[in-house]
Parts: sequence; C-alpha cells; structure tokens
Amino acid sequence: MAIATVMGTAFKSEVLKGTHNFSASGGNSFKLALYAISSGGKSSTTAALGATTTAFTTTGEVASSGTYVTGGLALTNVDPTTGGTTGFTDFADKSFTTATITARGAMIYNDTNGDKMVCSLDFGGNKTSTAGTFTIQFPAAAASTAIIRIA
Repeated sequence: MAIATVMGTAFKSEVLKGTHNFSASGGNSFKLALYAISSGGKSSTTAALGATTTAFTTTGEVASSGTYVTGGLALTNVDPTTGGTTGFTDFADKSFTTATITARGAMIYNDTNGDKMVCSLDFGGNKTSTAGTFTIQFPAAAASTAIIRIA
C-alpha cells in the first residue's frame, strides 16, 4: 500500500466537464484529509491513494486530534490564473493545532461535488506532531510550482 503524489485520472476528465470550480469567490468547497500508511490510522488501516482513486475515503485516514477532524478540513481557494502557457490554482496553507498526528500523505477533494478526489499527496515519509501544530504548507502559487497546474 502506498500514497502517490498525483492528480486523479477521473479529476482530469471532470475538469473538462466543469465538475470542479476553484474560484475563491463562489467556487466549490475543497477539503484536505490526512492519511497514514502504517498503524495509527483510523482503525489501524493503511491508505492506498493514487491516480485511480476517485473519491474521499476513510480507509487509512488519521483519527481526529486537536483541530483536525476526520473528513478533513476546508481549504481556502486561491483564484485560478495563468503564467505563460500554464493554468494553475492553489490553496492557503493549513494548520491543525494541539494535534497528535502521524501522517504519510493527504488527499484534496471536492466537498461540494460528491467528495471527488482532486489529488493525493505523498509527504515522502511520516510527518508527526505531538500535542502541537501540524502544518500543510503548499508550494508557491506559480506556473511551475502550484499544487494544481495544467500545462
């Protein structure tokens, strides 16, 4: 079982159908959920997230702790824009306070439209907080670095 950093295959066609609206004002609501690939996840299950994942799942999700709650928390959209020939969007950084969490990755999903997965993120190893702040820092909102970009 593993977590990959990928845009979901279904997401790619859903964008072309207008399923996802990333506008900061009036757009869809997106959430970020945290996942484990070893014991410590909800019911000690292991997450498997990748290109074929189509929607939010509780399998392998970390348990609620501090301000993190199962199902994830809402992200703040950054208006889509372009740079050169690339369209991109991003989200504001997210912090979960007073949290005891061990997570290997995350999923961004569209809470407005059937919990459809946008992408999964592999942290490259377990990241941990103990009664502290667990922060997700998104890359800069630019054509070569934004978390979601179409070139």
